[in-house]
Amino acid sequence: MKKPLSIYVHIPFCKHKCMYCDFLSFDNETNTKKIQYVNALMSEIRMYKPYADRYSVKTIYIGGGTPSVLDEALIDSVLDTINHIFKVDRFAEITIEVNPGTIKYMDMIAYRNHGINRLSMGLQSADDEILRLLGRIHTYDEFLDGFDAARRAGFENISVDVMSGLPGQDMHTLVDTLTRVTELGPEHISVYSLQVEEGTMLSKREDLLTMLPDENADRNMYAMTKKVLSASGYNRYEISNYAKPGFESRHNTVYWTGGQYIGFGIGAASYFKGERYTNIKNIDNYIEICEDVRDELTKDTDRVRLYDSASAILREDVQTIYVDSRMEEFMYLGLRMTAGISRKEFQERFKKDVFEVYGEPINKYSEQGYMLVDDNRIRLTDKGLDVSNYILADFILDK
Repeated sequence: MKKPLSIYVHIPFCKHKCMYCDFLSFDNETNTKKIQYVNALMSEIRMYKPYADRYSVKTIYIGGGTPSVLDEALIDSVLDTINHIFKVDRFAEITIEVNPGTIKYMDMIAYRNHGINRLSMGLQSADDEILRLLGRIHTYDEFLDGFDAARRAGFENISVDVMSGLPGQDMHTLVDTLTRVTELGPEHISVYSLQVEEGTMLSKREDLLTMLPDENADRNMYAMTKKVLSASGYNRYEISNYAKPGFESRHNTVYWTGGQYIGFGIGAASYFKGERYTNIKNIDNYIEICEDVRDELTKDTDRVRLYDSASAILREDVQTIYVDSRMEEFMYLGLRMTAGISRKEFQERFKKDVFEVYGEPINKYSEQGYMLVDDNRIRLTDKGLDVSNYILADFILDK
């Protein structure tokens, strides 16, 4: 049987970079650069031909950046290449991230025709002044237009991103945003608390930093988010993610449960064939290397040797994942989900009982009310999820 695999495609282009963004992305790039990059992406995908037959692709996620700034025909070309090289499951979840300021109804129709069946729409706030402060390129009304266009185009699986702890935001504006979003009825909602990352435009704006809610207000917003979304029928299945039953993100769940995935594009991360690695981040070097790959693919070249040699140049931070690291990731990623981890699966993967390895922290946090343990699963309580960063640090094994 073919092994399950997920694919991430990084599109690093934006119309305008947001104030808080620390993702690997660029604004105002030329169409020529975009076309060169997409051609490079397709060459990188073709590199994996020697191994592709062993896998069945269950999820594809096209993220960024803002993938919707690309002409839909370029998105189609990337998906065609994936389908040509890999066996994509007929029921695969295929997601694309879109910005309400860059999509039109005909784009949505084209996405559906290309096999995309899930949208992730970035809203962040229903307050236009907050959107302006964040450097977003859309208004709330434009988001509504985009959401309506997606529904009319036939999308039945839509995720909406919202943020809390924003400049100028208070409890009223957050609840107003959450209420408006739930009234639209998307199948999935992600709510992330703003983190001011070093090097972002926001980190250099003292006027905006003074407008951030204090720590206590941010904590109260986090608690209110759970109440509002739960009351509207959204189940929290991961620390920051909520969904109607059956609409949990299958792609993100692969990350949290230790599944294999390949990331294509600059800076994209992969966990494949027992190794974790990240692609180089320089777009010009990436394009040049992939152009060389494309030239070699036109020749009668040993595909395995080409894959090995090109990978050595494209990748950085390559790590072989040994059993201790796999156990760590199984625990601290799996415990982010409200379902927690399966004791049976831990036993089957690592040939050890989970208490043999992690008995001390499990007992400690279960006694303190942060963790629930039964014969089948181990999971964090709501109280435990609220302080999960502190708890999960205890599941790193001493080397």
